Amino acid sequence: MPLAGIGILALWLLAIRDYDLFHLFDYLALGAGVAAYLILEPSKNENLRSHRFEALRWGLAIALMWSSLEKFAYPDWFYPLILEKPFLTFGLPRDVFIPMAGVAEFTMGFGLLWTPLIRRLSAIALIIIFTAAVWPFGRVDLIGHGLIMAILVAVACDQCRVTHFLPSLKIHLSAIPGGIAAALVVFATGYWGLHFAFYGASSFTGPATIEKATHSHNPEQPHGPISDTGIGAPPTK
Repeated sequence: MPLAGIGILALWLLAIRDYDLFHLFDYLALGAGVAAYLILEPSKNENLRSHRFEALRWGLAIALMWSSLEKFAYPDWFYPLILEKPFLTFGLPRDVFIPMAGVAEFTMGFGLLWTPLIRRLSAIALIIIFTAAVWPFGRVDLIGHGLIMAILVAVACDQCRVTHFLPSLKIHLSAIPGGIAAALVVFATGYWGLHFAFYGASSFTGPATIEKATHSHNPEQPHGPISDTGIGAPPTK
């Protein structure tokens, strides 16, 4: 298991070869959380081992909060999904729904870091959302989010009743809006600060040199390159 954890981190480092480091930050916290779990699980030190699920939860929470900011920084990435499946917006205008989805994702990710009850409720809400997404997007979506859903099930079923980080603050209901606001300031500052450091004030990331896709495209999955005759990957010989 420790070797598998080290391997996950090595795969992330290997991906830097082909993809921008900035856009790989989405997966760093999640990968680090899973790696920490795999390293801590077989540990003979029970004090360290007791934090294995906490590492998973923090890794997923940070990944969700960080990736939610893409809906503000790159809303045009989500336009094709809405054009293809307009029912996703529940009748809301496109440019209203996308930032609302970002706020919801950030808030539920933040909820995974709060008290035992709130983190369970956040995990259950996210499980429902990810499960519902399988219906319009199919098994590729299930495979892609399978690890996240497994972690959410572990969070929802976790029997731990202890809050290790700022327990005296989290018991107060009034601390929730302040906590969300503080987390948003920290993450937004980090996201746009790093974005500026990587790409400069113009935010130009450079032209795409080659189209990358995770699967072959067909009428059910129309995103990405299309052939001369319409939807579908160009034929291979």
